Amino acid sequence: MSSTLGFLIIDGYAKASREELDRAGMKQAWLLYAEMLKKYLPGAEYAVWFPSDDPIPPDGLGPEHYAGILWTGCNLTIYDSGDARVTRQIEFAKKSYEAGTCGFGTCWGVQMAAVAAGGEVRANPRGREMGLARKIRLTPAGLGHPMFEGKPAVYGGFISHLDEIMQLPPGAALLASNDFTSVQAIEVKHRKGVFWATQYHPEYDLHEMARLITAREPKLVPEGFFRDHQDLAQYVEKLETLHRTPDRKDLRWQLDIDDDVLSDQVRQVEFRNWINKIVLPRAAGG
Repeated sequence: MSSTLGFLIIDGYAKASREELDRAGMKQAWLLYAEMLKKYLPGAEYAVWFPSDDPIPPDGLGPEHYAGILWTGCNLTIYDSGDARVTRQIEFAKKSYEAGTCGFGTCWGVQMAAVAAGGEVRANPRGREMGLARKIRLTPAGLGHPMFEGKPAVYGGFISHLDEIMQLPPGAALLASNDFTSVQAIEVKHRKGVFWATQYHPEYDLHEMARLITAREPKLVPEGFFRDHQDLAQYVEKLETLHRTPDRKDLRWQLDIDDDVLSDQVRQVEFRNWINKIVLPRAAGG
C-alpha cells in the first residue's frame, strides 16, 4: 500500500433504497462516511462499493489492499441467509478479519462486525429504535476503552434500526448499552482483525436525521411515532431549525438534545479515535 492511506466504504443499500433517500433530501450513506473520513484524515483516498448492486468490489480488490474498511448503515436484514446481497457482505467481512484489515461501522456495521465473527442478530422485540437513542451508557469496559476517550459516560446518538445483536461473538467486548438496545457499541478482535462499531450513527447530524425521518414516514406514522403527517412535519422542522441555530435553548430543551448530539467533536469521538488509535499507528508500523 502507498503512503496515501486508502479505504473501502461499503454501502449496502440497494439502488432503489438509495434513490428513496435521495428523494427525501438525505445524503447517501457512503457520502456521509466519505465526508467524515476526509474531515479527520484529509489526505485519505477511498473507493465505494455497492454490494447490493455489484457482487465484485471495486477493481476486484480484497480487503488486504486497504488501510481500513468502513461499513455504513443498510436496510437489509443480516440474518436473511437466502439473500446473496447479505451473504456476500458477510463473506467480505470474514475476509477482512482474516486479512487483518481494521474495520469501523455503524448500525448495519455493528451487526456485520458481530455476525462475521460468529455472533447472532435478531429482530429487536421492542421494535424500532428511531431518531435518538437515549441514555446510552458506557459499560465498565467502555469507560476505559480508547474508542471512547473524550466521550461522556452517558450520552445520546442518532439511530434507526429494527434488529439488534443478541449474542456477541468470541473476542467481542460490549462497550455501550441502553435500555432499548442492549448492544450499542462493541469492539471485536477476531482472527488478525479488529473492528470498532456502534449501533447508532455518529456520521449523521440533525439535518440528515430529519431527512431520514421524512423518508421513513410511511412506516413511522403507522408505528405510532407520529400521529399524522402534520405531526411528523412539525417535528422535522424543529430538528432542521436546531441544526441551523444550535444555540436555541428552547429547542434544545423541547427535543432533549445537547452537545453530545450537536457537536461533531463529541458525537464523532468513536470514529476520530479509530483513525488516531488504530489506523494511523498501524500505518506507521506500530
